[in-house]
Amino acid sequence: MIKKIGVVGAGQMGNGIAHVCALAGFNVALIDIKQDQLDAALTVMGHNLDRQVARQKISEREKAETLARVQPSMSLEALADCDLVIEAAVEDEQVKRKIFQQICPVLRKDALVATNTSSISVTRLAASTDRPERFMGMHFMNPVPMMQLVELIRGIATEESTFREIRELVVKLGKTPANAEDFPAFIVNRILLPMINEAIYTLYEGVGSVESIDTAMRLGANHPMGPLQLADFIGLDTCLSVMQVLYEGLADSKYRPCPLLVKYVEAGWLGRKTNRGFYDYRGPAPVPTR
Repeated sequence: MIKKIGVVGAGQMGNGIAHVCALAGFNVALIDIKQDQLDAALTVMGHNLDRQVARQKISEREKAETLARVQPSMSLEALADCDLVIEAAVEDEQVKRKIFQQICPVLRKDALVATNTSSISVTRLAASTDRPERFMGMHFMNPVPMMQLVELIRGIATEESTFREIRELVVKLGKTPANAEDFPAFIVNRILLPMINEAIYTLYEGVGSVESIDTAMRLGANHPMGPLQLADFIGLDTCLSVMQVLYEGLADSKYRPCPLLVKYVEAGWLGRKTNRGFYDYRGPAPVPTR
């Protein structure tokens, strides 16, 4: 039975996962290699909980109890008594593999391990652990406290009991699980990222401006935000990583990352997190950069 959950990586996804786990009543060990990242994660968590209080989704007491359940740490030893550890690091296979090699010797032999990867082979990542049968993918959507879906991906070695236990956890978190096969980018990003990439090609080829492309998709397809605005929100480096996984994994030219996306990433214009992407966020209102 899962009682304590470890989350490795205190960035945007990690702090969101820690938030929903703690709010659902689980004790959480939140791990990161940087103290300032842990501090920032707790601040973001507090702000997000304040929004839930303001919307009368939770009480002030529930907010305080949720924050008290989160134990930030820079030491992997804090994972030693966890029943499940969820890796939520950057979307880079080598980084993730290194994390699993470091944490597995610390964990109990019966502990479950999951990855929040949005595109990388779960089978390959599982092979870098000492427990592939107790390993699977849990792809939370961003922002985690608001988004309902969690994609569940079994590797070739994942045992049925592992899948059942993690699926039950997802339901306890108040989320809706969707099963996906272990193919590049799974379901959501297999569909979403090529759409974003095509929007970038549309910009690259001069078919429309940033503003016209986003307006067209918001008003013409009833999307809540335009694809270029969404790319900035996701992070252009993450978009590029997913497209590279699709392109290399499926060997189909339709998944080739747009050269303009590559150029923006090379420039360090990664979207909201760097204050510049397809929009410039440094002023009072976002301004298109093309």
